[in-house]
Amino acid sequence: MRHARRRIVRRVARLAAVGGLLLGGTMVTRAVASEPPDASAAPRTFAQTPSGAGGDLVSRLGTGRTAGHWVDSEGRPVVAVTDERAAEAVRRAGATAKRVRHSMSELRSAASTLRSAPRVAGTAWALDYRSNEVVVRGDRTVSGSDWSRLTAVAEGIGGFVRMERTEGTFTTRLNGAEPILSTAGRCSAGFNVTDGTSDFILTAGHCGPTGSVWFGDRPGDGQVGRTVAGSFPGDDFSLVEYANGKAGDGADVVAVGDGKGVRITGAGEPAVGQRVFRSGSTSGLRDGRVTALDATVNYPEGTVTGLIETDVCAEPGDSGGPMFSEGVALGVTSGGSGDCAKGGTTFFQPLPEAMASLGVRLIVPGREGAAAGTSAPAGQAPGTRAPGASGAGAPAPAAGVDGSTLLARLTDRRNIGPGLLVVAGSLVALVATRWIREEQDRKAYRRRYSATWG
Repeated sequence: MRHARRRIVRRVARLAAVGGLLLGGTMVTRAVASEPPDASAAPRTFAQTPSGAGGDLVSRLGTGRTAGHWVDSEGRPVVAVTDERAAEAVRRAGATAKRVRHSMSELRSAASTLRSAPRVAGTAWALDYRSNEVVVRGDRTVSGSDWSRLTAVAEGIGGFVRMERTEGTFTTRLNGAEPILSTAGRCSAGFNVTDGTSDFILTAGHCGPTGSVWFGDRPGDGQVGRTVAGSFPGDDFSLVEYANGKAGDGADVVAVGDGKGVRITGAGEPAVGQRVFRSGSTSGLRDGRVTALDATVNYPEGTVTGLIETDVCAEPGDSGGPMFSEGVALGVTSGGSGDCAKGGTTFFQPLPEAMASLGVRLIVPGREGAAAGTSAPAGQAPGTRAPGASGAGAPAPAAGVDGSTLLARLTDRRNIGPGLLVVAGSLVALVATRWIREEQDRKAYRRRYSATWG
């Protein structure tokens, strides 16, 4: 009876192994016959925004029925709406709706009225989507009379304009990821970009006028490049063309300190509430959140509009440094108030707007970056030369394939890996059952032979 059970178990095991071979062979055949993923689809120069759903809803419903969108503490999109029908549309799309009194059209009209008032250096304002207000701030340099005149303008607009005094001074952060020096001052390199023929550093416009010559800050560093285009005030971006025309190896990496870096895979626009990172040579890597968009700042040198407002700290010397999140490039440091001891407000020039105006695209890894001819020495690309790291704010090796990546590839149904694993497992099972049977037969023969001989 016991021998009969063993024979049944062995037979079932052999049948299972044969079935596994057939199944694995079918999986391999299907994977080989199926069309592979489209490699040309990634990486793309422009990445999806963190609250893409919110942005799409705002575009579809219009500025008269919405008042901006943001991401909540759990990363879910929230859309401010002015009527119940718009709220229902937002909820049907899977986002959270928040009813507000004032539409985006009203908020923008208020900001336009503030811009048309007499300019007061040391003031700034931005659209606060979450409070449904326009927030006006004045630093310590604004006199009492100027603040009173601006307050009167705000009161004439309506009760949704909030006035606040802030410590510190709104200044450009001239002097930041890897430092570059010129007669105009000291700045940080931002991101490497290309027009398809030559490579450039995209940095802040207030760093220096067109024609400024830039050098590295290390002994023996030669000329890095020359500013060939820019805009400040109004905007705050400029383009430094590399002296040899090429950015070099590591052009898609921004330095974050301690010889580490973050690999940049695309460019995009931030959302209010999104966590972001900034790197600069003065204060290093810092993080915070986007607090408002479409901000206007009245620097002593002039007014800049359309900026990203954040609670990330920065200090003099961080100008032009990169802001990013999850490997997506977002902007370059413009200016702000406060410091990294007490905290403060920092403004950034949005990157997509700057690239569109300058006619360049971001240098990213993969097919597009290679096509642009963007290879370059690790010691030559200020702001983008920190060897090997990827991610955002959490540096990690950028090269090679780790165990988790390999496992993911092997188990991807679109690859032949799963089929090969099934085939290999079935072969092992088949060989094991054969070996067990032979061992049992040998033991049985020895027992029978011993009994017969005795």
